[in-house]
Amino acid sequence: MSRSATILSIAADLDSGRTTSLALTEAALARIEDPDGEGRRAFTRVDREAALAQARASDLLRSHGVVPSPLAGVPVSIKDLFDIKGQVTTAGSVVLEDAPPAERDAPVVARLRAAGAVVVGRTNMTEFAYSGLGLNPHHGCPGNPVDRARVPGGSSSGGAVSVTDGMAAAAIGSDTGGSVRIPAAFCRLVGFKPSQKRVCRRGVLPLSSSLDSVGPIGRSVACCAILDGVLTGAAFVATEPAELPGLRLGLPKSYVLEGLDRTVAAAFEDAVRRVERGHAYVHDLPLPQVDRIPDLNGKGGLTAAEAYAWHRDLLSRHGERYDPRVRVRIERGAEQSAADYIDLLHARAALSAEVEAATDRFDALLTPTVAIVPPRFDDLVDDVAYAHINNMVLRNTSVWNFIDRPAVSIPCASGGLPVGLMIIGRRNDDRRLLAIARALERLVD
Repeated sequence: MSRSATILSIAADLDSGRTTSLALTEAALARIEDPDGEGRRAFTRVDREAALAQARASDLLRSHGVVPSPLAGVPVSIKDLFDIKGQVTTAGSVVLEDAPPAERDAPVVARLRAAGAVVVGRTNMTEFAYSGLGLNPHHGCPGNPVDRARVPGGSSSGGAVSVTDGMAAAAIGSDTGGSVRIPAAFCRLVGFKPSQKRVCRRGVLPLSSSLDSVGPIGRSVACCAILDGVLTGAAFVATEPAELPGLRLGLPKSYVLEGLDRTVAAAFEDAVRRVERGHAYVHDLPLPQVDRIPDLNGKGGLTAAEAYAWHRDLLSRHGERYDPRVRVRIERGAEQSAADYIDLLHARAALSAEVEAATDRFDALLTPTVAIVPPRFDDLVDDVAYAHINNMVLRNTSVWNFIDRPAVSIPCASGGLPVGLMIIGRRNDDRRLLAIARALERLVD
């Protein structure tokens, strides 16, 4: 399996007999187990024998003409947040090691299996998914494929590296404030955060029930569209690219376009110019409503409140075993009263309605996925610097979780470190967003 292969190209190779699922899976496992590679940091568990058995079964079914989807026989990784029957879901932590194993697969995992995917293992992540950087003091953190001295982004860190390093063709992650899109942007991949209710979250350990979503990381928008079809039970199609001429794309004038790293700013400006040359209409869009979000989240926001409600018993018994940088963020939820939480829910609903009205005439919005390039591990040793950089990394992506809009991050040409272009669609119009992203993907990278 080539490290640049897409699901569609792999499916074509399988159909033609140029490769087999067993060969693909053996190659993926060899890369995971390479002592000089990132596998031991990218995965918390590798299901070698089960993956090989799935691959052999897939090859046998294919030989009899049974190919349930383009994902059949393709190695896929699963974030350590999803229930897999017989395994403990630890969410990148040591706190849950003694928890009972899952009695059944999460629906997301069950749908992947039904589509014929080969699950190679569980990928590493920021503990309990509560950071955009990917650091994990319990299992380590895989290095960024572009520069191993830099972070891969989080919280779905292992998932992104599993794809870039050929350990899987695609990865399934979660996105509460950017945890799919950030590592995709940092690792020159595509990441898709769907509208929240699009993908079932049963059997997925929660961070914030109001904000959590489940989405894929792949090498192309078509990969993510196929995975979206599998995860939602819809058609397993790549989605045709939208027609660019006449598309109305907005640039939201708010803090999401401010304070950009020089590399990010230059790459974003170049991407916008390329889109304009494709005859799409790109217009500035004053969006001051977004600028109210930091104040609304001043006490830790919905994530802290809902995470604290889930973790408070565990914290009282095992708080010393948590990553201190995760624990301090969760404990901010204790600062909020019930009235604070209810006020925030009402404010979120009102703000979402305002933004929907303000953006109604646009097919999609464009922003940089992350305001800065991937930081170096050395930059994150100090807790104060870590907190500042983490907030900056999450800044642009978290807006669209708060407003519940689907968003795709695609790589854009930067001439250096990776930069992502984020395309934000209309709520519950996810397939249209993927079609627009496919059209822009061909222009900007």
